[in-house]
Amino acid sequence: ETNHRLIGFGRYAGIVGAYNGFRAFGIKFDLFNLPKAETLADKAALVERLRRPLLPPIKIVLTGHGKVGMGAKEILDAMKIKQVSIEDYLTKNFATPVYTQIDVLDYNKRKDGQKLDNQDFYHNPQDYVSDFERFTKVSDIFMAGHFYGNGAPVILTREMLNAPDNKIKVVADISCDVEGPIACTLRASTIAEPIYGYYPSENKEVDVNHPGAIVVMAVDNLPCELPKDASEGFGEMFLQHVIPAFYNNDKDGILQRAKITEGGKLTERFSYLQDYVDGK
Repeated sequence: ETNHRLIGFGRYAGIVGAYNGFRAFGIKFDLFNLPKAETLADKAALVERLRRPLLPPIKIVLTGHGKVGMGAKEILDAMKIKQVSIEDYLTKNFATPVYTQIDVLDYNKRKDGQKLDNQDFYHNPQDYVSDFERFTKVSDIFMAGHFYGNGAPVILTREMLNAPDNKIKVVADISCDVEGPIACTLRASTIAEPIYGYYPSENKEVDVNHPGAIVVMAVDNLPCELPKDASEGFGEMFLQHVIPAFYNNDKDGILQRAKITEGGKLTERFSYLQDYVDGK
């Protein structure tokens, strides 16, 4: 009824995406070589591996407060990385790794300078431009866990990445919107080959070891790297939110809203799929 998804794998995408971001950082700077997430048993094993390397005093900016963003936050917190305010993140230096978690109005601003609320952004994205550049000047890793809606501004532009004062060297694009809000996400990567290099001055893919490369992690099926946890989590959510509907006469309309076809035709809610049915 509220248009919020009852079941999803976003949390696990965030968990694996954050792990992969640190793995990419270790490879980029030849600091450590974490095993692939798919070779480890569960989240606990990921965290145990992440606690081994000694990280330099890097700064990590995380976008998104939904399931994906909060999944990534779980990893950062499990690693005991300190969360700091946006102001401190932008203005202070730290002796240990820190991160800040930002929302849409932290990295977008109205063109006319007005300061309104999130709802205004959701309803009028065309009136906004990116305000993310202030984070590119101080961040080492960008973990993208936001939801990107149609018409919203590009968050991280090629110009930002190509600027002489850009510090970002690793982009873990967990949301993975190709040709979307993150300029360096030229394509989705794979579990087999999860990272590639992006050369901003030429806007092209290069080897991750290229000296001018920004390393991009843009796997679009991240929960598959944590199958046990993701399957158990999905099952728990299904038991909690869906199974009761079979026994309470679907009083909340969960099954009705989930019904894709009825009587050999698409239901109204899924009528947007008609072109696929017609083979167009």
